[in-house]
Amino acid sequence: MDRRKKLINNSGIPQHEIEYIARCILPDILAYYDSEEGQREFREWLTQRETEQTERKVGKSK
Repeated sequence: MDRRKKLINNSGIPQHEIEYIARCILPDILAYYDSEEGQREFREWLTQRETEQTERKVGKSK
């Protein structure tokens, strides 16, 4: 029995084309996140996300 998650594609683009594009760009995405620049930007994003979550928690407690 196949337990794959059902994909939701409401774009009108055939699923096999989306998967083909994803396979083509995945190596570039992985290389970017392995680079110094990608890791720096990821750390900045994490910091920004934590700041926004903290601000939301403070706003809810008021």
